[in-house]
Amino acid sequence: MGNAIRLSGLIILLATLLSPAGLRAQEARPHSMLVLDQSDRRGPFYYQVFVGLRDAVSAHSHAPTTIYTESLDLNRFGGEAYQESFRRFLETKYRDRPIGVVVAVGAAALEVALRWRPQLWPDTPIVFALVEEADFERLRPPAFVTGGIVTLKFENAVSVARAVVPDLKTVVIVGAEWERQVIFRNWKDQVAAGIPGVDIIEMVGRPMPDIIGQVAALPDRSAIIYTGLYSDGKGNYYPPSDALAFVAAKANRPIVVSAETFLRPGGIGGFVIVPSLIGAEAAKRALRLLDGEAPENLPPSAIDAVRPIFNWQQMQRWSVSEASLPQGSEIRFRDPSFLEKYRWRAIALATALLVQTLLIAFLLHERHMRRKAEVEARNQQSQLAHINRQATAGELSSSIAHELNQPLGSILTNAESAELILGSPTPDLQEVREIISDIKRDDLRASEVIRRMRSLLKRAPFEKKDIDLNQSMREAFDFLKPQASARNVAIYLQTSPQTLRVKGDPVQLQQVILNLVVNSMDAMARMPYGRTIIGRTEVNGAESAVISISDSGPGIPQDRLNEIFDPFFTTKEQGMGIGLSIARTIVLAHSGQLWAENQSGGGAVFHLSLPLAA
Repeated sequence: MGNAIRLSGLIILLATLLSPAGLRAQEARPHSMLVLDQSDRRGPFYYQVFVGLRDAVSAHSHAPTTIYTESLDLNRFGGEAYQESFRRFLETKYRDRPIGVVVAVGAAALEVALRWRPQLWPDTPIVFALVEEADFERLRPPAFVTGGIVTLKFENAVSVARAVVPDLKTVVIVGAEWERQVIFRNWKDQVAAGIPGVDIIEMVGRPMPDIIGQVAALPDRSAIIYTGLYSDGKGNYYPPSDALAFVAAKANRPIVVSAETFLRPGGIGGFVIVPSLIGAEAAKRALRLLDGEAPENLPPSAIDAVRPIFNWQQMQRWSVSEASLPQGSEIRFRDPSFLEKYRWRAIALATALLVQTLLIAFLLHERHMRRKAEVEARNQQSQLAHINRQATAGELSSSIAHELNQPLGSILTNAESAELILGSPTPDLQEVREIISDIKRDDLRASEVIRRMRSLLKRAPFEKKDIDLNQSMREAFDFLKPQASARNVAIYLQTSPQTLRVKGDPVQLQQVILNLVVNSMDAMARMPYGRTIIGRTEVNGAESAVISISDSGPGIPQDRLNEIFDPFFTTKEQGMGIGLSIARTIVLAHSGQLWAENQSGGGAVFHLSLPLAA
């Protein structure tokens, strides 16, 4: 048993010692990558390649990875001397920076990386990106190289040109010299082979002024296929997307493009390379190598990074229907509808309108219910006030009967006298006329008493109108004089010299005055003598009129001043306690105020303030 264990340990030790050095190197590979761009990473296209790569590396959170980037800028700089100086620069710069994998973006960068690898990164695998199928076949990279192959066909660009230009006759190629084209150089042979039924005009390698002048005067049934310009031919260099903007500003025909970053500057679209997908796919392969996989297990393969994408604004400019585009096309920069553009604002507005509508409906309902309650309360108040007036009329009934008996008795006496005079042989007609005049006066006096009584007892709806407060006071005091005389109360009225116009219900306001005067009479009922009531009307500033009813009674207990207007509060043995409460309710309905106080010389005084009519 012991011999078997020792034999197993020996086998494991031998396997470890004899394992390939390359495998141990893979296991110890540093988590860092050097990205070599064949162009300038500051340009939109290569920057988007880097963004896709960086995002994929950031998502690989279980093993942090350092990214180094270098832009070779081979479309503007070239030659053996430039490349050698760049190689020495990288050798010095990364002398103490171990690289786990090299990512070459573009066929030109891949060629350089393969040439420099023995000196700079002898045991480091290479991942390529943005290498076209023809370039991959030409380079035939060794087994330590892997990557994604993209396929760009000139005939696909022509098919898009046919879709956007009905009855296409001419295709114009606009770009830099074929040798400087880092992505589309393989189109040179395809363009030379031609497309049946289509004339091909090459504006390749020409100065920018010449190109702009020609694209502004292209014939009908033409389309432009743009591959990329890098300079104006006079030593000024710029990204190809900027050059496209210059061309699009003058072109009189739609421009078919093959890169996603060429859409916004003025391209109508096409089967375009999506650079972020290329970067993300390269990052995934590089991370697998950094995690220990051998490049031989990740053979190069074609990737799906070319998509049919189109510019809605350019489609509108050239009247291109969406139905004419290749199936599955994506439309960019489409003008959003109102709801799309202002979606959240529209939702917020609709919500606000709905809430506002519900709130208005609720408020209208509340207003309706409030008005209904007000009408009911007013009716009940009117009914209660009517009951109070009936009670007051009951209290005044004896004096009213006495006041009616006087004119009626006088009428009877005058009628009997007239009858005797007319029965004489020589009747005195002048005296008869005077008697008739007396009868008429007494009849009007009795009618006035009845009118006042009916006015007091009638139940009419609350109605505001212009009234003279002085006149209302006079009528009320005239009505109360018989009652005051019967109770041995002297009443006096002092009215304002100017007319006091107020808005109010005359019956209810007179009821307030009657209640106040009758209460004063009741307060003085036990006084043996000196019973006096004084009524006054006056102006308080320019906005209100004030009525004062003062008496010479015992006054109001100080602790009861705040209670006398409460419903059902009374100091009378037979009182209901509603008179003053109704009076205050009526005054408040007239936007006025009613209060009481004790006079310094004895007795109480009630004040009634009402706003003057405009």
